[in-house]
Amino acid sequence: MAQPPALIIPKVAPKGRDIGFALGIVAILSILFLPIPPFLIDIGLAFSIAFSVLILMVSLWIQKPLDFSSFPVILLISTMTRLSLNIATTRVILSHGHEGHDAAGGVIAGFAELVMGGDFVIGLIVFLILITVNFIVITKGATRIAEVGARFTLDAIPGKQMSIDADLSAGLIDEKEAQRRRRELEEESSFFGSMDGASKFVRGDAIAGLLITAINVFGGIIIGYVRHGMSIGEAADVFVKLSVGDGLVSQIPALIVSLAAGLLVSRGGTSGSTDQAVVTQLGGYPRALMVAAGLIIMLAFMPGLPFTPFAVLGGGMAFLGWMIPRQVEAASKLKREQDQQTAQHKTDSEKDSVKSVLKTAEIELLLGKQVSTRLLGAHQELAFRVGKMRRKFAGQYGLIVPEIKVSDDIGIPDKAYHIRIHGTTIASNTVRVGEVIVVTGGGRKPSVPGDEIREPAFGMPAVSILETFTEDLKREGFHPIDNVSVVLTHLSEVIRNNLPQLLSYKDVKILIERLDPEYRKLADEICTSHMSYSGLQAVLKLLLAERVSIRNLHLILEAVAELAPHVRKTEQIVEHVRVRMSQQLCGDLADNGTLRVLRLGNKWDMVFHQALKRDAKGEIVEFDIDPRHLEEFSEQATKVIREHLDRGMPFVLVSSPESRSYVRMIIERLFATLPVLSHVELAKGLEIKIIGSIS
Repeated sequence: MAQPPALIIPKVAPKGRDIGFALGIVAILSILFLPIPPFLIDIGLAFSIAFSVLILMVSLWIQKPLDFSSFPVILLISTMTRLSLNIATTRVILSHGHEGHDAAGGVIAGFAELVMGGDFVIGLIVFLILITVNFIVITKGATRIAEVGARFTLDAIPGKQMSIDADLSAGLIDEKEAQRRRRELEEESSFFGSMDGASKFVRGDAIAGLLITAINVFGGIIIGYVRHGMSIGEAADVFVKLSVGDGLVSQIPALIVSLAAGLLVSRGGTSGSTDQAVVTQLGGYPRALMVAAGLIIMLAFMPGLPFTPFAVLGGGMAFLGWMIPRQVEAASKLKREQDQQTAQHKTDSEKDSVKSVLKTAEIELLLGKQVSTRLLGAHQELAFRVGKMRRKFAGQYGLIVPEIKVSDDIGIPDKAYHIRIHGTTIASNTVRVGEVIVVTGGGRKPSVPGDEIREPAFGMPAVSILETFTEDLKREGFHPIDNVSVVLTHLSEVIRNNLPQLLSYKDVKILIERLDPEYRKLADEICTSHMSYSGLQAVLKLLLAERVSIRNLHLILEAVAELAPHVRKTEQIVEHVRVRMSQQLCGDLADNGTLRVLRLGNKWDMVFHQALKRDAKGEIVEFDIDPRHLEEFSEQATKVIREHLDRGMPFVLVSSPESRSYVRMIIERLFATLPVLSHVELAKGLEIKIIGSIS
């Protein structure tokens, strides 16, 4: 349903409006003291009825109670208007009532004739019923709701203010929005507090109407009998009709305004106009309508009850119960279509926008023309395996890898592909389309002819052979690798080497939010007292740089909490975390419970120890190694490590705790995937197998 345009009220009132409003209030007060002719009384009573109907309609159509915040003032004005008119009509009835039923004006005479039908007893009963309904039912209920609403609104103000301040501190809202919410909170508390007092106006108006009518009846009879020589019956007939007619004319607007007040304060937290709230909630349960329709139709067939009204009503409710779900489904379908159109329009706008050029994918796989054509048939398999790869990274490293964008690029060679991280090409390779790769590792080669190449992911010796010889290769005991697997293996290894770059500040916050409440509190304590969230991100990045999984983030937080109060250097904290996580480290690197270890010889242990420069407190401040020693170590390490790598068995390099990070700094430039551990990081209960040393 389209909402009506909001009424914009200018902050500066037009010239003369304030004077006119003041004159209107003065006119209402003047009626209390000055005699008013009957034709002006008719105009005033008609205005009172129209004004009350306007108040009721506004109360029905506002979206929330605070939109009608001037209601207490309007309620006071309408109450004062009715009371002044009551006094004016009382003066006319008592002064000229002996002249006949039209002495107080046409409005009172018309209501008296319409409601009473010539019998003042009927009018008196109707008047008393209206008083009872207004005073006991509507006014009393609205007063109670206003009292409770004001009480709970005032009690909730401190909590709501703290919530606004918390949202502002967390960056969820800006200062302007916070000011708007505070202002709305103040207006809400003032409104419900005013409504609590204004509801007393309605109650007092009902009592005053009853007293004024009683005074008119008894005073009129006495005046007619004593001063104008009327009989008791004649005086009672005239003055009771006029008094009850006056009471009806005043009580009907009072009843309407009371109903408006009740509707306003009983809305509570419901948003939207009253018809939307009521009809939507009553019609939102078609099964309830069907059950009610069945009960009404059963009553139609009960003996002694009229068939037609119950049958028509039950049939109508059954029809609504059948129609509403279809309308809801149609509206839902239309909304989905509109949302899709909006999303498509937004996507198209972003494509045409200059901002889209500035936005780069975190991980992107660009394919040349021939490679793209070759992999097009395996597109579904490619998407499935990319998703499987992301799930594997999440389980292995505790980090959700960003979405991988696969696209064509005519700017690269037809048979090549590029892998980009944050828009920068990290790796590239040429695909031998129509061929498979057999990794030999320097060992036995296939009898089938092929070209010797290097496998792109790990740089191991391999042979590229035509796909037609795949079955022959399998019979010889080899495992041929197709083009899709080659590309995805290379992509996986590039992602693994660049995990630190992919761990953003936002990812760290998400990882912490997924922890149990106790560990979220621990993270907050660490990052508010000893280090920042950026410092914690740096710790996690250094761990990922050495391919240490952060899936056990709660253990990492515990280890950081132990050392962070005493140490500021991120590298020292990381070394402590590694020691605390030695069981996980060795477990991930072991092969069937056995950890193969390549030791750093005594000579190089001594060289690295002497290269560590310390200050007066014994803290390491510099790593200064002789370039000749660095070159010699690189040559020996490359020779020994290459021999063991060619054997295809996983192993780790072990050094002293103090020099581990510096040995890793040198080794990663030669063999990026080789883990380097310290002696204290070797877990207890694990079988250690020494396979050699660098010496």
